[in-house]
Amino acid sequence: MNDGEYQQAFSKFEKAIKANPNNADAYFGKAEAGVLVSKIGVEEVIALYKKAISLDDKNPFYYSSLGAFCVEANQFNEAEAAYNKAAEVDPENAPYYYSEFAVEYFRRAPVAMEQFMDDNTRGIIAKKSLKYLLKSINLTEEEAKKLL
Repeated sequence: MNDGEYQQAFSKFEKAIKANPNNADAYFGKAEAGVLVSKIGVEEVIALYKKAISLDDKNPFYYSSLGAFCVEANQFNEAEAAYNKAAEVDPENAPYYYSEFAVEYFRRAPVAMEQFMDDNTRGIIAKKSLKYLLKSINLTEEEAKKLL
């Protein structure tokens, strides 16, 4: 993968999975390589991330990587759930997961929903993003309103 040989890396991770079908890192690696192999579909990549998670459900990096991929694939509900799970598994770093989701959702959702974009949809996107940004700094909406 470091050399940009994603198809070869994908194949090597497949071999690692055949050698040890319970290797979460191999599924995760295959998902990461699959993201960069054009013929690998979104659903297959998501399934690989989820398999890694099922084998090691305490690894927040697996959840946050799934979340980041889902944002790019315009699967925002799935992304939100993955980032929330990362925060649950790794509460010490929860602010980073919440803020990453907020920023990436705010950046990507308008592009994905361009054909439906109106002031109401923009407001919905901004409100959800703001909710997660506030959560990342441990502020309620009421506290934020008082500060503003």
